[in-house]
Amino acid sequence: MRILVTNDDGIDSIGLHVLARAMRQHGDVVIAAPDREYSGYGAAIGSIWLMKPEVHTASVDGIDEAWAVNGAPALCAMFARLGAFGDIDLVVSGINPGANVGRSVYHSGTVGACLTARNGGISAIAVSQSVDQWAVEGQAIEDVLVNQQWQGAADIAGIVVEQLLEDLPTHPVVININVPNRPAAEMRGWKRTEVGTAPPRSMAKAVLTPKPGTDGSFHVDWSWGDALDSPESDDTGAVMAGFASLTWLGALEAVEPHPPLADRAEYALDAFFD
Repeated sequence: MRILVTNDDGIDSIGLHVLARAMRQHGDVVIAAPDREYSGYGAAIGSIWLMKPEVHTASVDGIDEAWAVNGAPALCAMFARLGAFGDIDLVVSGINPGANVGRSVYHSGTVGACLTARNGGISAIAVSQSVDQWAVEGQAIEDVLVNQQWQGAADIAGIVVEQLLEDLPTHPVVININVPNRPAAEMRGWKRTEVGTAPPRSMAKAVLTPKPGTDGSFHVDWSWGDALDSPESDDTGAVMAGFASLTWLGALEAVEPHPPLADRAEYALDAFFD
């Protein structure tokens, strides 16, 4: 069993290292992670026809093989699918500092790597952990990461990975794990959840302000909204209530169209091609 561990925070992330070492008991572990910060890149791989991808060896304590990739996490997963790092059986992405719940699931590079892996036929697990007070009291991320209790997320991920590897699905799956920032023994339990409509605290407004000394250039100033109350049945509410959240993410697929619009569009197309 060969497990690729990646993330969107870069090869130097402590969460990445903790997760990779936790995966050693489940198989051979190789790290292939971005060489810098790629948070918020979702499943983007970049302009392949313009870029010249490079991969460099890296050193991570306790891991025999680690690579820094000059690209997004989804690109790391794509390279894995193409065999750049050997035959990969499972992709595990994280540990991300900050829960990837609600709308953030759409934009998360942590989750994006997993979606890309599934597109290539490999099951994947995204692992994220809430960050206490960040974006609530205004602290910079560096000020709060010192309080991250990474092992709690690693322990929950290890349980899920062990069960998944007992009988890997024929059709690849993506599981999105989110946990509160505490040791696993101090969590209230776990819940199978839906994707919520919003993260615990989201951006509320964006305003353009003129950039001093320039003409026609503006800064974008945004502000946070109030903290939201969410039901424990969705990923946001479960993590806020102290539970580990497990969400099975479906594939992008066609849905039934909106009838009036579909009828008008199809009529117009019929007339155009008639």
